[in-house]
Parts: sequence; structure tokens; C-alpha cells
Amino acid sequence: MATAPDVDAILEKLLAVKNRRPGTNVQLTEAEITFLCTTSREIFINQPNLLDLEAPLQIVGDIHAQYTDLLRLFEFKGFPPEANYLFLGDY
Repeated sequence: MATAPDVDAILEKLLAVKNRRPGTNVQLTEAEITFLCTTSREIFINQPNLLDLEAPLQIVGDIHAQYTDLLRLFEFKGFPPEANYLFLGDY
């Protein structure tokens, strides 16, 4: 059985482009992408439909999958888990 990809290493790759021009590609392997999708799906499925959230909380509208906008938001308001976010929209 193959070992799961290192989440911290994946995050480092994703955050490495934060000071580059919009549209800069991030190179992830197929195994890393599959791992992220599968893990995210499991987390979403196991969360309740109604969340009990505590302040302070940043409420964010639909960012239309604009990764550079997400990074800019995190730079301005703080990266999780130092800042809490509720994302609205269809992603």
C-alpha cells in the first residue's frame, strides 16, 4: 500500500506561488491531487449541514475558484488556523 502524500509538503507547493503573478502553475502529482480530493470529500461528508460557529469569523462570498484571490485574502486577514473563515458560494 502506498503512503499518503505529505500534506505540509503539498501546502508548501501551493503557497510558494503567493508572490508570483496570477496564473502561475503549481505542479502537483496525480497522487497528491487524488489525495487532496479524497480527503476533502471525507471531511465535507462528515460535517453537519448546520454549523455552530464562533466569532471572530471572516465571511467570504464566492471567489469563483480564483486561487490568487484566496491567497490575497489570507495575506490580508490571516492564514488558517490563525483566522477563521466561512466560505459561501459554489466554489
